[in-house]
Amino acid sequence: MSVKSAVRVFVSAAVVAALFVVSGSEAVARPKYKDAMNAAYPDLAKKHGTDGKLTCAVCHPKNDKKIRNNYGKDFGKHLSKKNETDEAKLKEALTATEKDKSATEGKTYGDLITAGELPGTSEEAK
Repeated sequence: MSVKSAVRVFVSAAVVAALFVVSGSEAVARPKYKDAMNAAYPDLAKKHGTDGKLTCAVCHPKNDKKIRNNYGKDFGKHLSKKNETDEAKLKEALTATEKDKSATEGKTYGDLITAGELPGTSEEAK
């Protein structure tokens, strides 16, 4: 193996490792949010979840976690800080969001959740 080939292999491996680290941390950016939702809404998780657990898709209609639907944006407004990890504060935010108006005319997010429906739309919020 020549020196050029060895350098190419090393650089390629470093790039792949860096991509793995970056994408791995992005996928579970807010695991506490999902945990709080699964604990608060076990019936919804059983009905709409993957293996009985709700996914990021409750708040994010696309794979890009920077894009949030109406429920995701409203939930975020009730959080006291950007990456809240306190379980009690997450529960408070979930409860407060239940009272907000959903995109379904005449229904709050709580009404939809009680009916076993996902609260957010499948579209990004404007």
